[in-house]
This record gives sequence, structure tokens and C-alpha cells, in this order.
Amino acid sequence: MTTGSRKQDSFRNTLHSIFTARATHVAIVIWVLVNAAAYWLAGGFIPFDMPTMRQVPFAVRMIIPTVSLLEVFVLMVLVFWLTRNREPADVAGRAPERSIAARETFLVIAYAALAQVGGWILGPMLGYRAFSFHIAGTLFGCSAPPSLGEMWTWMIYNFTMFAVIPFVWFRRRYSPEQLNLRSTNRGNDILVIAAILVAESVFELTGLNADFFALSPRQMLIGGSITFFFYFIGTVLPTMILVYAILLPRYLKLTGSAIVTVLLGGLTYAALHLVEGWSNFNSVRWGTLSYQTALWVTHMGGFPVG
Repeated sequence: MTTGSRKQDSFRNTLHSIFTARATHVAIVIWVLVNAAAYWLAGGFIPFDMPTMRQVPFAVRMIIPTVSLLEVFVLMVLVFWLTRNREPADVAGRAPERSIAARETFLVIAYAALAQVGGWILGPMLGYRAFSFHIAGTLFGCSAPPSLGEMWTWMIYNFTMFAVIPFVWFRRRYSPEQLNLRSTNRGNDILVIAAILVAESVFELTGLNADFFALSPRQMLIGGSITFFFYFIGTVLPTMILVYAILLPRYLKLTGSAIVTVLLGGLTYAALHLVEGWSNFNSVRWGTLSYQTALWVTHMGGFPVG
């Protein structure tokens, strides 16, 4: 058997194991039920502050998250293909023994929940909206754009609570390798980052964010740079530290399943977006729909490769 044939067999076997796994089937059923529940709760009307979606038909708005999720699966297949020649990383081996991993997982999730509550309190206290992992206006616009003070406060709060404090605490006990913060193949990691950056940019800029091309080159350069800065500090680094560096190795240690780990990572990331700028908590109905929509727009989590 040639090397190419072995690689193709490995690729097919991996896809087969994913699509035949019980966790995958359970996730699909839950996704269908969540969509059905959201359709029933909405009743033909979505009560969120999303100006860019106002002219989009209800049925299309309901299907967009599933289409976006398919794009995430395409990105996962792309990453798998780009890393097919790498020695698999022992991510579970980077976590402590199960009892310690379980305790640390519980404490980190409890801490993250308290930090979310802090953002929901601090934002309104300062005259802003409640803070979550996205600032108001992300993706769908908003009727009252955030002020510069709101953006700085949101970014600093998220960076401090979800990146700096967890990193300092765990770095005293674990090495960069154990925290998934040191590459085992820098060249391949750069290739993966570049490929995902291009693929995701094409998807985003030809979809909901196509209006970006209506901006002048100067607006693109300045606005894009500022946006990248704020979101890299306020969303990307907190996600990298809290979810990828700390929780994912522990999820894998506790479950023994890469599929379940990916799903738990996605659910964790969605939970960090519980209160978005467009959320509506005026009733239990709208509050439930708000979380379901947060789960939609954040898709599912990924899995580290090195």
C-alpha cells in the first residue's frame, strides 16, 4: 500500500469514526430539537436588536446558523487535512490526573460563571450594556452603537478576568506545553492559521459582512485594525486561555473522547456569550431564545492540533 493510499484510508476512517459515534448522533438530535424549540418560541418573530437582519425573512434567519455550522465542519476538515502528516499530540496527557482535572474543571467553570455575572453587573453600573464575550453590535449591528468607553471597559474586563487571572493561576502550576501554549510544529501551525484566516475571511465577507466592501480603503484599514485589536484582546485571548489552554485538556482527560471534548468546548464558548448586546430577557420565553441564539451564532468549538 502506498503512502497516499494509507493517508486516504486514515482520512476515511477518521470521518467514519466521527459520523458513527454516539456522541455525534446525540449532538445532531439536540441541535434539531434546539432549532425546533427556537422556531416554536419565536413564533415567526425574533425580538432582538439586530438591524442588519431586519429585512431577512424569518425562515432564512432560522436556517442561517445551521448553514454557518456546516462551514465550521468544512474548516475542521481543512485543519485535519493540513495536519494529516503530524504526530498526534497527547492533549489528554497535558492534563493532571482525573481527580485533579475534575476539581480544576469545576472550579474554572464556576469562576467563569462568576466573572460573567460580574460583567452583567459592571456594565449597567457604568451606564453600559452587560458585558459578555461579544460587545454590542457584533455581527448584526445595533440600534445604539457602543461608545469608546464601553469598548475599552469591555475589552479590559474580559482580558483581565478570562485571560490574565486564569493564566497567572495555572501558569504557576503548569508548563506552556501543558497549557497548549507552545507549538510542536510551528511551521504547520502557521500554515493552519493562515489557511483558516483566508477561508473564514472569504466566508464572512461574502455573507453577512459583505457591506464591508462598501467602505473606503481608509475605513477598511483603520476600522479593520481597530476591530482586530479590540476583539483579539477582548475575545480571542480570553477564549484561547480559558477554553483551549485550560479546559480542553481536562475535558479530554475526563471523557476520553475527542468528539465529546469538541462539543463541550463549543458549549462552553456559547455559555460565555449568554448575555449579548442584542439579548432580550424581558420574559422567560425571550431569555430562552436569547441563549439558543447565542449557541447558534457562536457555533461549536474547535480542537487544538499542536
